[in-house]
Amino acid sequence: MGLILGQYDAKAEGFAPGGISLHNCMLPHGPDRQAFDKASTSDLKPQKLENTLAFMFETRYPQQVTEYAAKLPTLQRDYADCWQGLEKHFDPNRREWSKP
Repeated sequence: MGLILGQYDAKAEGFAPGGISLHNCMLPHGPDRQAFDKASTSDLKPQKLENTLAFMFETRYPQQVTEYAAKLPTLQRDYADCWQGLEKHFDPNRREWSKP
């Protein structure tokens, strides 16, 4: 994920233009708590995002970070903290979604 300009709507804090994040396959990632709460409670209607430009590449292949990149002072070591406090909403016993 990369941000060229503006603000990334799924992680408004801590993701500045010029920033990137690398998520390896099978690792958790996604919107932060604030973005999840906002999206879960807003009206379901089309919304136009303006003054922002983000991009995403996806691959099924495992990625590796170089030793140099892992030691950069700009590495955001608290990146995963944005998901603290997210509650689980999935209920494997809930069946009303599967009604014919």
